[in-house]
Amino acid sequence: MPVVDAVANDYQDSVEFVAIAWKSELDRARERAAELFTDNLSWGIGDQIFDLYGIPGQPASVIVVEGVIVDSWFGAIDADELRTRLDRAVSLGA
Repeated sequence: MPVVDAVANDYQDSVEFVAIAWKSELDRARERAAELFTDNLSWGIGDQIFDLYGIPGQPASVIVVEGVIVDSWFGAIDADELRTRLDRAVSLGA
């Protein structure tokens, strides 16, 4: 998540980042979010989101443009790869 948080700075005007805590309690998730995220990321708890997007576990990422999944992956990626994927998604929404 630190990579996502850092990259989010470059996309503040074009991408909304949302992190979903899975199988957690609100207070515990809130404490961890304060450690991991700056104000660039929104977060919440929603186990159902994992079923909705067919995600079996974490870490996993999904990019949605205008309600359509345009990219997804399981596992961590580096900042350059994340930027490449986000740039592609932003160009689709332009």
